Amino acid sequence: MASVAPQTTRRMLRLGFLPGFLALGILGSVVAGCSGGKKVSASGATGELPDNEVESFYVTETDSGRPQCTQWTMFAQHAATYQARDLVTVRGVRIDFFNDKAQKSSELVAREGELTQRTRDMVARGNVVLLTTEGWRMSTEEMHFLNSRRKITSDKLVRVEKEGTVLEGVGFESDPNLEHFEFQHQIRATVQPGAGALAEPKKGAKKAAGGGK
Repeated sequence: MASVAPQTTRRMLRLGFLPGFLALGILGSVVAGCSGGKKVSASGATGELPDNEVESFYVTETDSGRPQCTQWTMFAQHAATYQARDLVTVRGVRIDFFNDKAQKSSELVAREGELTQRTRDMVARGNVVLLTTEGWRMSTEEMHFLNSRRKITSDKLVRVEKEGTVLEGVGFESDPNLEHFEFQHQIRATVQPGAGALAEPKKGAKKAAGGGK
């Protein structure tokens, strides 16, 4: 992915109050590389009022607005926008990730999250589970998605499993498809009888890598 920030074409839709929603400048579909009815209420611990709250929210990122190059789509049951902080908070989150052939490759669900509108970086919190089409399952309590790098990271305990083999650790980084991942600390591997080993950390190693099909 090129390091130069691309120009963006933005569109964010919700069911219902679409004209007013767009007038408030809540923005959606954004551009990146293909390769690699308003209600106001206090929200959050600070009691800050959101600029807008909506239901049935989604936002999609594509390459130059081309649907065939969709990178990811976020769906949420509820969203609140705080324009001064360039932030959208969401509840009831699902994020679909796509490969460079525009095929869905993984799906993430979480209780809540945040989307930074300018960078499209995301945070997912609460019972975070990522499932890939290749059968991998990742679970944690908090995960960050770095949009420009197309990387997911977490400094919480992360569990990755497939076919009876489990890897756990802290300091996790991966692509959204879990094809190449690594742990930095507190690494532990468990292999059930008859299960194929993934990538067990070597004794005394600080990092374990895994992934692949």
